Amino acid sequence: MTVTAEKTARSNSKFTLVGPKDVGYNVKQVDVFLERARAYFLNTDTLGTAITSRDVRTAAFDPARGGYSPQAVDAAMDRVEDEFVLREKELLIAAKGEKAWMMMIGKSATVLRARLHRPDGDRFRRPTRRNAASYNINDVDVLCRELLTYIEDNGELSVDVVRRAVFAREKGADGYEESQVDAFLDSVVELMATNDSVTPR
Repeated sequence: MTVTAEKTARSNSKFTLVGPKDVGYNVKQVDVFLERARAYFLNTDTLGTAITSRDVRTAAFDPARGGYSPQAVDAAMDRVEDEFVLREKELLIAAKGEKAWMMMIGKSATVLRARLHRPDGDRFRRPTRRNAASYNINDVDVLCRELLTYIEDNGELSVDVVRRAVFAREKGADGYEESQVDAFLDSVVELMATNDSVTPR
């Protein structure tokens, strides 16, 4: 079910709006989340719940007719996430030193690399329910091979490619379990965003 964005938002919107009959992101939800994130980042929201780069990365908004353009919002959320990643890195280094940060990155890369080294078709679980939605195995494995090259051979791969990755849908054991793939790629994005905050690719 979709809701209709308020008409007043069309005159003072922060992002491009889709057509009145098209579906975008819920305007109020986007505005509220980004205001909260901005306030927390600027340390002006001392009473609100802490927001992390992971919160920004996994934020989801309801569909709404006449809402914000998903492409415009997604691009803005990527920039916000990058800012949070950079600050989290700086705070960790300030508190525990650069060695602690390097150890954290190294540990994360080791865990990710171990799964990427698994053979095609065996990198993730298969759903046990017959009709459960799953991801096309070949599509996921192609991205995994690119990620392995990125991690081990300093390959050229933008974090946005991983953020926007789309896989064909399968059913049940014909594909990889969606939740496990999503969780893995979430960790990959976190690692890549941290690396990119040091050396732009």
